[in-house]
Amino acid sequence: MNPVYKKILVLIHNGKPICESLIILQYIDEAWPASKRFLPSHPYDHALARFWANFVEKKIYEVVSRIIRSNGDALEEVKHDIFENLEHLEGALKHMSKGGPYFGGEEFGFMDIVLIPFAAWFHTNEIIGNFKLPFSLLHAWVTKCMERDNVKKIVPTP
Repeated sequence: MNPVYKKILVLIHNGKPICESLIILQYIDEAWPASKRFLPSHPYDHALARFWANFVEKKIYEVVSRIIRSNGDALEEVKHDIFENLEHLEGALKHMSKGGPYFGGEEFGFMDIVLIPFAAWFHTNEIIGNFKLPFSLLHAWVTKCMERDNVKKIVPTP
């Protein structure tokens, strides 16, 4: 357990704890450089991926988890926030993918790993909030990610 935040997600490597999802993912990317890298090699693309990963962790997680605790006017506010944040993500996907199926273009990488656990939540939010998310690029991205064996094994089918 993370001794500071009292959260569960901790990677133990060589007897040393590494805490927090994004830090763990970046640590894995740096600790095993001979394997396929998660983060893009170009500094700008690298910074962009980290910015949007932080956005997912700070904004997307908060807003998609809020819907189950909301009703009435609060539910309408959450719907607005979900649409606004996913609109930002759709724009990021369009910009970062350069026409490819993933945030990293043709390569499944850091941003895809960070966001794909929320794919099932998108569908759940549609059911709870009684709305349809109109983001065609994100829908296509989820479909493409769910075709990957390593994703199918760990992410529930929406």
